[in-house]
Amino acid sequence: MSTPAPYNQPQDAATHALGVEVLGATKSFGSFRALDKVSIKVAPGTIHALLGENGAGKSTLVKGLVGYGLLDEGQITADGREVKIASPRDAQALGIGMVYQHFTLATGLSVEENLLLARGRLSWRIDWKRERAALTEFMTRMPFRLPLDAPVAGLAAGEKQKLEILKQLYLRQRFLILDEPTSVLTPQEADEVLGLMRDLTTRGELTVLMITHKFREVMAYADDVTVLRKGRQVGTTAVAQTDREQLANWMMGTSSIVQAEASREEAPVLAEIRVERAARKPVDPEAAIRLELRDLSVQDDRGHTAVRHATLAVRAGEILGLAGVSGNGQKELVEALVGQRRPVAGEMQIAGAPYRATREEMTTRRVFAIPEEPLKNACVAGMSVAENLALRDFDRTPVCRGGWRLDRKAMRERATELIRDFNVRPPVPDRMIGTLSGGNVQRAVLARELGQPVDVLIVANPVFGLDFASVADIHARLIAARDAGAAVLLVSEDLDELLELADRIAVMAEGRLVYETPAAGAERAVLGRHMAGHMDEAVH
Repeated sequence: MSTPAPYNQPQDAATHALGVEVLGATKSFGSFRALDKVSIKVAPGTIHALLGENGAGKSTLVKGLVGYGLLDEGQITADGREVKIASPRDAQALGIGMVYQHFTLATGLSVEENLLLARGRLSWRIDWKRERAALTEFMTRMPFRLPLDAPVAGLAAGEKQKLEILKQLYLRQRFLILDEPTSVLTPQEADEVLGLMRDLTTRGELTVLMITHKFREVMAYADDVTVLRKGRQVGTTAVAQTDREQLANWMMGTSSIVQAEASREEAPVLAEIRVERAARKPVDPEAAIRLELRDLSVQDDRGHTAVRHATLAVRAGEILGLAGVSGNGQKELVEALVGQRRPVAGEMQIAGAPYRATREEMTTRRVFAIPEEPLKNACVAGMSVAENLALRDFDRTPVCRGGWRLDRKAMRERATELIRDFNVRPPVPDRMIGTLSGGNVQRAVLARELGQPVDVLIVANPVFGLDFASVADIHARLIAARDAGAAVLLVSEDLDELLELADRIAVMAEGRLVYETPAAGAERAVLGRHMAGHMDEAVH
């Protein structure tokens, strides 16, 4: 089988940077509209940033470009002519490729073997001498190089990201979609990779559409930027004509374009939550500190410090909201608090005593957690709802008898009560929890974690991807836990959620707690500025 021609030969229809335009892209999943008439024009030889919070519609849009999800409505043009992209093969034939957030490499193979695998179809007998010569020639023409015989398992994260890009260049892709390209890289690796992309686009050999959460990368490397929020396009501009504050305002929802009124169905539930919250008594500044962090540092999976010297306190009867753009250390902080990751420095305390987040400590000190993606992180999908509701205390009475025997009748009876109290649907204790909708999985987790007295509640993005009724129900449960005296740490990437529920809001950026304010007087622009990396104002 013939190998692809070297990448940077004289520009022609097969090698010049590809311009792509999407007009009126619309996509619905049932009654949920993920994209609503979004249009974006990516000029050839540029880096165009696509910015937005989780759930804004970025992934749905690019899936339409790479053939993994047909748009319901809309038109796609490539180099000025209308095209139809119904499969990944269609996208590849046009020269559109994608580098995903998580590596898709065969770690047991070498760089050379991974490049060959990218072709998709290989002859049963490989002429290694010929292939190696062709790959050596290809590598000499690239703006960055990797040893062909290097095992992928031994590459650093930045080198793996380069190999993912080299795979697309080897296939002569002319339009490259980068999905959070620096989420697994150090700042130095990120600058190197994005600098190389900048070089390729400047030379007219490549066009890049970059999905990112990071304002710094937009301002430093992109030519243009489009911001999506809740499936709608709220702004497009040249980077030279904007700033971080405007982008933060668009992203966080201060643009008038996205301030639509709630539907008739939604409004009563919203009003009920707001009335309940407004009627409560102010938090007592002398209330007991239930959760405290002192100079806490936590590393990520690569050994880099993700949480840097974090100090905070949450009192009984309050919700402390932790805001931040994804990837700024929130995930590692929550994992440390629930025992999935060990801090490397500092101290955690519950009610003034040291806390190491063991299962026994969480039980005796009444610390409970509602993690992000509950079906993945808080449940066993193949077990029943009743069994999942018993995961906290399967070895304790009344579920456990005689110190070892599981009383399934008692487990089912208690599950029936919790299912009723927390409105889990369908109300069938023996049904596998993995068959429930996202909102009902979350309700089941809430039932397990809140179906008993709670002193400390740690919550991470509790309503992401859920329908409005589920959101309202879960928010009401969190308010009830707070009003019952629990200290609640609510980690969320949704600023609306924090402004609605929190008593105080702290902002986390680049692993540090950089700002804190009472929620009642919080200003979106100020919060957005700190989330975007502005740290010129002192931490309160």
